[in-house]
Amino acid sequence: MSFDPGRIRATLARERRVARVVVAEVSGSAPREAGAAMLVWPDGQSGTIGGGALELDAASAARLALATGGTTVRRVPLGPALGQCCGGAVTLVTEVFDASKLDALESSARQGHVLRPVDPDAPALPLRRHLRALRNGSEEPRTLLAGGWFLEPVARARHALWLHGAGHVGRAIVATMAPLPDWKITWVDTAPDRFPEIPDGVDILVAADPAQAVAHAPADAHHLVLTYSHALDLALCHAVLERGFASAGLIGSATKWARFRNRLGQLGHADAAISRIRCPIGDPRLGKHPQAIAIGVTKALLEATASSDRTAMERPA
Repeated sequence: MSFDPGRIRATLARERRVARVVVAEVSGSAPREAGAAMLVWPDGQSGTIGGGALELDAASAARLALATGGTTVRRVPLGPALGQCCGGAVTLVTEVFDASKLDALESSARQGHVLRPVDPDAPALPLRRHLRALRNGSEEPRTLLAGGWFLEPVARARHALWLHGAGHVGRAIVATMAPLPDWKITWVDTAPDRFPEIPDGVDILVAADPAQAVAHAPADAHHLVLTYSHALDLALCHAVLERGFASAGLIGSATKWARFRNRLGQLGHADAAISRIRCPIGDPRLGKHPQAIAIGVTKALLEATASSDRTAMERPA
């Protein structure tokens, strides 16, 4: 998890101020890892730091912070303080943001991390070492609280999802995938009134001919094709095969896919390339309800990207 200025700014467009609660340190067993964060405002919240009692207590404290202002750093022993079974402890940093405070962090964010004081003490030795490593490129930014200063990496989406179609299944997939911090979603359809209310962090692309828009997608994007038109679905599959992709899925039946395979072959695509498109999408064992399809699709995407991430980490430098 990372500092995501875009999500904070989107919330500030609706709220004058918002409190951000982040797990700065973890000792022993805890519901979430360091860097997990949530945003809290007077009548709502988004994101999660895990643990029912912990999150309830942290949200209540965050609303007090909204009323009083300022920043707090609090160590919470999960068993003694909250009666949770985890047995560990977490340190929570709660900060109140308005537009001016977020603006003040923009220059730091452009360096790939944000560093700010959360207590008046000077930076401690571990933080100084990490800052030197960041400057010489020997380390990547990580969540670190030391000597009253707090450092977080800035959120960078590592995977691109282009979702073609704003019908029921498309809406269910976006609702499921949008909260995931490692994904940048581009949602494509033919008219603006086809979209519902858009979740934070999702880009909308209205295109009279969505197949032509595929040329603007990253060559390693993941594509899901689920429009209202079989002809448009076919054109999109053709465009995706020409563009290149990390993965691709098509909504439909075995009969639809047999026809599409034949037509894509006639358009000049090799059978090996065509076979990389998955049809039907989702997990048939879960059923055909849009939310069930969304769960199956999300599981497949997370498994595929987790495997590729592990391979990249194991690859020699």
